[in-house]
Amino acid sequence: MIRTISKPSAFASFALALAASAVAFVPGAYAAKTSLNMGMVLQPPHLDPTAGAPAAIDEVVYSNVFEGLTRIDRNGAVQPGLAESWTVSEDGKTYTFKLRSGVKFHDGSDFTAEDAKFSLDRARAEGTENAQKALFEGIATVEAADPATLMVTLSSPAGNFLFNLGWGDAVMVAPESAETNKTKPVGTGPFVFSNWVKGSSLTLKKNADYWGDAVALETATFKFIPDPAAALSAMLAGDVDAFANFPAPETIPQLQADPRFTVVVGSTEGETILSTNNAKPPFDNIKVRQAIAHAIDRQAIIDGAMFGLGTPIGTHFAPHHPAYVDLVGQYAYDPEKAKALLAEAGFADGIKATIKLPPPSYARRGGEIIADQLRKVGIELEIIPVEWAVWVPEVFKAKDYDLTIVSHTEPMDIGIYGRPDYYFNYKSDALDATLAKLNETVDEKGRYALMAEAQKTISGDAVNGFLFQLAKAGVWDAKVKGLWENSPIQANDLTDVSWDD
Repeated sequence: MIRTISKPSAFASFALALAASAVAFVPGAYAAKTSLNMGMVLQPPHLDPTAGAPAAIDEVVYSNVFEGLTRIDRNGAVQPGLAESWTVSEDGKTYTFKLRSGVKFHDGSDFTAEDAKFSLDRARAEGTENAQKALFEGIATVEAADPATLMVTLSSPAGNFLFNLGWGDAVMVAPESAETNKTKPVGTGPFVFSNWVKGSSLTLKKNADYWGDAVALETATFKFIPDPAAALSAMLAGDVDAFANFPAPETIPQLQADPRFTVVVGSTEGETILSTNNAKPPFDNIKVRQAIAHAIDRQAIIDGAMFGLGTPIGTHFAPHHPAYVDLVGQYAYDPEKAKALLAEAGFADGIKATIKLPPPSYARRGGEIIADQLRKVGIELEIIPVEWAVWVPEVFKAKDYDLTIVSHTEPMDIGIYGRPDYYFNYKSDALDATLAKLNETVDEKGRYALMAEAQKTISGDAVNGFLFQLAKAGVWDAKVKGLWENSPIQANDLTDVSWDD
């Protein structure tokens, strides 16, 4: 039997073709999205993590644009980075790094041991802009043995050395582009810098020549939205796909009830503190600092400023760390005790001071609450709101302040209390001795014991008003996967981010 098949009419052929093309061009019909709009509260002042303290710098470029010899993963563990492996000498002082082959900077130049040597020498040089120079002070020599081998010798063993190399402050840069990285960052990462509309957004694009596994995203745009109400509106309208650190905790229940979103409340390394200028009267008097500690109702601050998201702390250490010592009870909320201590210190008639508050809601909201709490014990605070562009040079660098509120998001950073030029202006021979032993101790049990001792010292001296551990409230489109639930380091690592089909 012979079956004949009629040819379709010209109109029918056109209709079929039109229908097929319509299906083909339906966004997301056959392919997952390859772009991500990430909301951020703060815009970075520039884009060089080796030349600035603000966390917003690392939140854009860490692991995305710039990479280090090691990297910190989502669990806080040290992983190989641009160094694929390393060996350590028997005396614990010399580290020999085998560098990955085929790695290129975004300008096409090769990454070699000479670049690694340049990066580490630059970070520890006299007059360096690096905000964490102390991370590199234990380095005695850096040698490029050959293009793929770097040898770093320490003056003494340092148990945290590989972890320190995973900080954003230790990323690898090239001598040809180091001076312009603030505005035109050139790294080795899976994304390249595309453009920056100041005050609005910053876009990264996929690095087609990346040495490692290709990322799923073709573009990633960071949108800067400092206002909490605007952040909520942007999420609800779909203007942003994700907020790794959502700034409106009061709206979390609303977002949790919306099936369009995934809401994850994780932890951070952010010790939120009432930073105190320990060298400025009357705060150079330990009884005044202890009075402030007793006047602070931590839970009221967490409830009022963070809508219940946060963990009270009594020292500068993350509660999720196994070496954490719970010292919250050492200075329990006790206004009458605070008044008595002020009287003992010679300030029965009260104190007048200023508090400079940077932009984050934990600072602005928390500052209002703390000012009210201190007023009740006789300490009158003049509230001075400042932008980061003022806070960094005035408070952090010039130490021109009485009190301020800031969340220190660097991991394992209790060592900052041993820096004589740090903005707290705190000095303690006892702490210095403890930190010296810690730097030389590799044994985990021994390190944890020394960390506990350091925590007790700074808590006893009431160096700062220790408030709470910053929570990480992440909100993102339910189809987005691969974002970090916790923040063991200040980063928005997008290397594993993709969309469900």
